[in-house]
Amino acid sequence: MAAPVILDCDPGIDDAVAILLALASPELDLLAVTTVAGNVPLASTTANALRVLDLAGRPDLPVGRGAERSLVHLPADDSKETHGESGLDGSGLPEPSRGPGPEHAVDLIARLALDRPGEVTLCAVGPLTNVALLAALRPEAFQALRRIVVMGGAATGGNMSPYAEFNVWFDPEAAARVVASAHDPVLVGLDVTRQARLSAADIDRLAELPVLGGPLAGMLRFYMRKHVDWYGEEVVFQHDALAVAHLVDPSVLELAHCHVEVDTSFGPARGATLVDRLGVFGGHANAHWAVDLDAERFRGLLFERLAALAASR
Repeated sequence: MAAPVILDCDPGIDDAVAILLALASPELDLLAVTTVAGNVPLASTTANALRVLDLAGRPDLPVGRGAERSLVHLPADDSKETHGESGLDGSGLPEPSRGPGPEHAVDLIARLALDRPGEVTLCAVGPLTNVALLAALRPEAFQALRRIVVMGGAATGGNMSPYAEFNVWFDPEAAARVVASAHDPVLVGLDVTRQARLSAADIDRLAELPVLGGPLAGMLRFYMRKHVDWYGEEVVFQHDALAVAHLVDPSVLELAHCHVEVDTSFGPARGATLVDRLGVFGGHANAHWAVDLDAERFRGLLFERLAALAASR
């Protein structure tokens, strides 16, 4: 049976690919998409989720609009420079055919989790504000989730500071709450997502897909511009799609059960994920941290599923 999943996201180009991969994978039953402010403001992330669902031929899927800001302190930046003013620059996608549903993202997640206690996986690939609010406001629903899989964090170097990855940096208090409250969440950080990369040739290959190819290639080429600036290579990292790929095929990632904390101080390490694989902090193992991946298996899965979704359109 397909595993029921809710995808909480902040589209964003890599989020768009993650949504498409989830829809393209028969192993998953995507119940809803919920949105949060992050890469771009909430109005844009919500519109972008709806645009991607239109592109995939799923205008029926529920979309819940969530938190429009971080829990406590407003971040100093977003990712418009990386994803463009719209969040999906280069895609050429039209305005969405509909608006979000009437339920707040937290209420939508709670309802679906309580409808099927112990069954639903929440895959969060944006800032963790909605998930932290769920833990605080609807603890019974939070505990009813089967598991939580997060794209976030970095043990060996961030992308918003030397220590902090964007999703955790954007709302460290929310991330700290989720890591402390969830039962052994899976955390997929930059240490592995920077190895989940597509080349310019890969994007050219995706461009040939019917229906999906033009928008996909357009947004990924836009995304590549910042990667070239930062890393000097014509690549794009598939951060969020890797978290979804783990749901589809767990063998894509190698995990280590260890203690993880989030730095919520206002020093230079704010937003850092402190990953203790040596057991020196004194804390119990509270998360499954992704330490390695099968990059070719991931690429093969991504191409196979996107091609199948495109053919079905």
